[in-house]
Amino acid sequence: MIASAEEIARLRRRYLRMAVSICALDIGISVIFRIVNGGWEGLWISVVPSLVLLLGVNWLLAGRLFEPIRRFLKDEAKFEEIERRLTQLPLLTAQWVALFAVALYAWRGSLSWWLPGPAIAIGLQGQTIADFIAVCLLVPVYYFTYTYFVISDCLASLCTFIFERTGRNLTLYFGRYATKLIVALLVVSIVPLATIIVDLFSYTGERQQAEILVDAASSVIGLAISAYFVSRSLLRPIGVLSRAMTRVAEGDLEVRAAVTSNDEIGELTGRFNAMIEGLREREQLRETFGRYVDESVAATILRRQGQDARSGETGEATILFSDIAGFTTIAEYLTPAELVGALNDYLATVLAPIREHGGVVHTFIGDGLFASFNMPLTCEGHATAAVRAALDIQRAVGSRTFGDQGVALATRIGISTGPVIGGDIGAGKRMNFTLLGDTVNLAARLEELNKQYGTRILVSQSTRNACGETFRFDSLGSVTVRGRSESVAIFSVDPKRQETAP
Repeated sequence: MIASAEEIARLRRRYLRMAVSICALDIGISVIFRIVNGGWEGLWISVVPSLVLLLGVNWLLAGRLFEPIRRFLKDEAKFEEIERRLTQLPLLTAQWVALFAVALYAWRGSLSWWLPGPAIAIGLQGQTIADFIAVCLLVPVYYFTYTYFVISDCLASLCTFIFERTGRNLTLYFGRYATKLIVALLVVSIVPLATIIVDLFSYTGERQQAEILVDAASSVIGLAISAYFVSRSLLRPIGVLSRAMTRVAEGDLEVRAAVTSNDEIGELTGRFNAMIEGLREREQLRETFGRYVDESVAATILRRQGQDARSGETGEATILFSDIAGFTTIAEYLTPAELVGALNDYLATVLAPIREHGGVVHTFIGDGLFASFNMPLTCEGHATAAVRAALDIQRAVGSRTFGDQGVALATRIGISTGPVIGGDIGAGKRMNFTLLGDTVNLAARLEELNKQYGTRILVSQSTRNACGETFRFDSLGSVTVRGRSESVAIFSVDPKRQETAP
């Protein structure tokens, strides 16, 4: 059950009270008429039909209109089955009230024709044809407008309740905000004026004054009540949407707004919810994407969507490759779960210094990783930052073990500085932002050469020159690396020797 029996009864009672509230207003108008014209003994002639039509019959019909919604709240019907009724509830309720008002005022106005004696006694005699027609047209229009906006306000509370319990919102929109606003303004401004103008041309003397007084007093009371519900009905959905937008502006993407009207504002609220859903999915995509590539790379790719990102860009950067020494042997005596646990623990340890010094991890390559400094994110002193990151990695890795089995892992690192090409590489829907060029290849080869030289960090001549005297470097001479025709000078960096570096 969507709502408890008590909650359903409360919602139903509120709707029925709002639907028949026009009866109290109508009786109030009859009382004003008696105050001005006297004849209190005939009050029942006006009040009894009002109680029968606007209270009794209207209550029964309103209950039937609410029945499908009650069945939905009891979880006996689907939302799609009652959505149209829910959307049209203000219109259907107001239509019946307007019909009852036509019958009621036709009855009252015609009393002087077929019941002249009692009509004279209670002050209903002498109504002109023009006044009779005007009353039978204008009062039902006012009653219709009043009921429509009162039930619209009730609908907003009902829709909010359903949204909070089920997450379902209106998706059918039959109303028009502009039409509602125009009708409200016309009824508020023209109906009272029209009735007074008819009185001016229909009566003279004291009768004219009495008729104008009745219409003016009734208009003041009726319009004061109507203005409250009209403003709530028109402004409440805007307020709901405005508050939701404020929360989004503050960074809350979990917000959803209840659709509380059946017009363009309701439709706009529905589209707002769809937009937030799209933003939330994009944020989730970014977070998920960031688990597989560095978050800054993910942000760069998402930001470059729609631009000519595949054309590539060239810049200077420092590239860092790392790998685990003897990983194949280690993998032989660990179970898959133990291996993955140790590797994830290790990579988290390696990742932290890279990010701390402004580097970007592009991808994990088995037990190693590929990172860059100064592309795609700017990094001042990128060569120095890369070497500092490498030294911190060696210190962090050398001082601990990894995984539940306490596996010791040694890291080999290769670093090179120079021009690189960055861009989105791939085909179709499979794309990857990566860096290309001789600098990238050299860093990868230097990482491999650590095994040959028994070192932990090897850097190229370009990286050595860019770092100046910041670190103590040990020259290992020149070597020919795979993929290059010319030999390159290489240098090792020992973390233990940096304590006395100038």
